[in-house]
Amino acid sequence: MMNEVRFPVEMVRGIPVVVAPEEIDITNAPRLRAALLDAAARGRAAVVVDMSGTHFCDTAGLHALVGAHRRAQAEGSRVLLVVAADAVLRILAITGLDQVLAQFSSLDDALAAAPATRPDDQISPEGTIEVGLAESGIEASTPPIRGHALPQSAQAAVGMTKPVGSW
Repeated sequence: MMNEVRFPVEMVRGIPVVVAPEEIDITNAPRLRAALLDAAARGRAAVVVDMSGTHFCDTAGLHALVGAHRRAQAEGSRVLLVVAADAVLRILAITGLDQVLAQFSSLDDALAAAPATRPDDQISPEGTIEVGLAESGIEASTPPIRGHALPQSAQAAVGMTKPVGSW
């Protein structure tokens, strides 16, 4: 069996933080998605995705982020992104996800914006949990993003002059 890369879920100030790889693509997105969904299911007020070292993110990575966002919402939580690379910021703007997912320029800023707990949370000890795809019970496939309208602000940010759908 091939050695499976794992994404650690670290608890920082009571908030799960998943550190994303330099490149997120179809080869690693399912494992990232598993770690994000596991972190979102832990019942915290927020999950931080540290993408400060990520320079590339394809649609598989976007699906992983959307899946984590949906799980977090179902748990009464939210996903906060730490993004530094212009290429990643641009793909978030082009897809309109910049209007859905909160973005911060540093981990400290994201942690400051996230309450450590919800009122009904019980604090667990600080630590690191390694999540692999096999242990998570989460399927590797990700559902497609359907019909997400690109907000006008996102169109302006990437210099689009035609309405979406007129291409």
